[in-house]
Amino acid sequence: MVTPTENNHNKHLDLLQEYKLHLVKYIEELQKMDKESEFAKQWNEDTIKKENKSYK
Repeated sequence: MVTPTENNHNKHLDLLQEYKLHLVKYIEELQKMDKESEFAKQWNEDTIKKENKSYK
């Protein structure tokens, strides 16, 4: 039989596991945004270089 202390401990472990999964998903989303940002940055730099060459 599970004691109230063990039950409380298990409940908190479950909450920590849920929070860990939340953080993993959040980090994955941030990494996706970072990749998109790097792509946009590179695209902008390339476009500026092309525009500068066309003015010369």
